[in-house]
Amino acid sequence: MPTSTPDLDLDLGYLPEGEWVARLDALGDDHGFFERLGERHLSLFVESGPSLLVSFDTVSGSRRAPNGLPRALDQVTRNNWSVLTVLSRGETWYRDPAVWRHFDRLTDDGFFEDFRAVLFTGAGPGGYAAAAYSVAAPGARVMAMRPYATLDPAIAGWDRRHLGQRRLDWSSRYGFAPGMIDAARQVWVVHDPLHVPDAMHAALFHRPNVTLLRCRMTGMRVDAMLEGIHATPRLLDLAMDGSLDARGFARLWRGRRRHGPYLRNLLKRLETMGRDDLALRLCRFGLGTVDRPLYARKLAELGGAPARRAAG
Repeated sequence: MPTSTPDLDLDLGYLPEGEWVARLDALGDDHGFFERLGERHLSLFVESGPSLLVSFDTVSGSRRAPNGLPRALDQVTRNNWSVLTVLSRGETWYRDPAVWRHFDRLTDDGFFEDFRAVLFTGAGPGGYAAAAYSVAAPGARVMAMRPYATLDPAIAGWDRRHLGQRRLDWSSRYGFAPGMIDAARQVWVVHDPLHVPDAMHAALFHRPNVTLLRCRMTGMRVDAMLEGIHATPRLLDLAMDGSLDARGFARLWRGRRRHGPYLRNLLKRLETMGRDDLALRLCRFGLGTVDRPLYARKLAELGGAPARRAAG
């Protein structure tokens, strides 16, 4: 293992895609490896420390990041972790024989055995992939944000999202994600239990090694909400060393109480439910946040106080 952390003080956000890929290729040559997996996937490995983070993201999402780098690479600098990130072009769901062969090859080469701890992570389609490909590294841990179990209509026909991706091959290698996590040491499935399709997918992951972590009223923005309250880095820390539990997650999740998007979602839900009593309490709390004008106005509408007095 390297004794020093690779220098990732780069800004690739302004580059055209072809040059962006070339710069990642050079980064892989210098610090690990870079591979093109067919036409729709890329794989970048940056070697740093004895812990390995395996992430699944998209080319477009990575290029939109503040520095134009795959977001998982933040952990190279922050934690001195090694990082393997697989990037997709479009909604591939990582269902590609080139990706299967890549993980087969890593397993055959004993790649994952070189690390003290391995954590697979991703959100949405990336959460599906994190669970599905974790079978390549028995004993690894998995933190999957709002993961899908499969889009096979024979199993998840009730999920009417992503209808076009049902045509992908969901029955061959690395197919049914819940069936791929039996060899994982620990699995955390982070989801919104009130968002019915995601809750149904989460239920399919029911296994002895799985802990369900619930983020109510976040919908399909679970991962964005956790990033917004700055909980994601600490979640990754706890998951990597295996100490993440429901109580520790609850402490981190309390950060939502000062997060504007969460509070606005909660207010909207309370209004829809006709819970004016709870909406009044939320508005009074909201007067101490940056959205004070909104809550002052809502408070007045609910009869809690005149808008001018509440705002002042």
